[in-house]
Amino acid sequence: MYKTVCSYAQKRMPVASAVLSSIDLIYQTSIFCMDIRQLQFLCALDEQRHFGRAAEACHVTQPTLSMRLRNLEEELGVTLIERRQRFEGFTPEGERLLIWARQAVRAFTGMKTEARRLHGTLSGTLRIGMVPLSHVGLMPLLQSLHQQAPELRFSLQALPSGDILEQLQSNQLDIGLTYLSQIEMEDYYVHPLGSPAVGLLYHPGHFQPTSQSLPTLPWQRLAELPLGLLTTSMRFRQGLERGARAHNTELNPVLESDSVEHLLEATTHGLCCTLIPLPAPLAVPAGLNVVPLQDNLLQPALGLVCRREDYSGNPLVQALMQQVLLTPENSAG
Repeated sequence: MYKTVCSYAQKRMPVASAVLSSIDLIYQTSIFCMDIRQLQFLCALDEQRHFGRAAEACHVTQPTLSMRLRNLEEELGVTLIERRQRFEGFTPEGERLLIWARQAVRAFTGMKTEARRLHGTLSGTLRIGMVPLSHVGLMPLLQSLHQQAPELRFSLQALPSGDILEQLQSNQLDIGLTYLSQIEMEDYYVHPLGSPAVGLLYHPGHFQPTSQSLPTLPWQRLAELPLGLLTTSMRFRQGLERGARAHNTELNPVLESDSVEHLLEATTHGLCCTLIPLPAPLAVPAGLNVVPLQDNLLQPALGLVCRREDYSGNPLVQALMQQVLLTPENSAG
């Protein structure tokens, strides 16, 4: 519309043309030249911490990304980025303005997603961080949601609970499946999913931890078995250690890993047994048996969490949370 007015004035009103040309120059060089793409570049640089990787993530060349970010600094009149031969971080001013950039990018993405939803075509990528070894089966939930919105995509990451909270805050994740003990409830929308019990997973061809007459396994028996466990930085492992101390026993793993796949593979090959949450995850390999522990102490409670502003403003987050409410309890937790 603005360009149409300028074109008409140049043809019909020569005197006004010079004035409009001046206004156009001001318009072109003012803060209104800032666009969402520059803010996306800034957020990508924050996530990647490297100019080349940020450019690749944004599908542009590195010179293009660098030039647009310098333009942004000139328009704002503030140095945002510490530069030498490579990316060195953000200035204090850059860190503060980065908060606004994240909010703007989040709002822009949410607006586009909501528009697609209004047209009946919910799409985009829902980014989910999950703690390792959870009793919650998310896949049936995601399958139901994908059937309703075939264009919807999912990005899943296995992360420690602390990393999940950090990435929720920095807009690198949309939803976290994590332990609730670290959550400040006023900052997050939380859907509790209960506390798991614990069972021993073992290969019956290599171990017979209990007789058939005993449906459960004493905690003290764990001290006699070779165990494969998550590393001590993981909350599930920390809960196991508390349970062992409560039963005056000690866990002596022959294998520690931050990968659930390593533990399952080692158990399948008879190197060790491992401890898992109950109900058992669907990914337990065929041929392995599970026996619950006696006097089971429940692990810390788990839940789906997102930032409150995302729950109210992100249609993808809303869709998943609504699907949780519609899913029978045994399927979602």
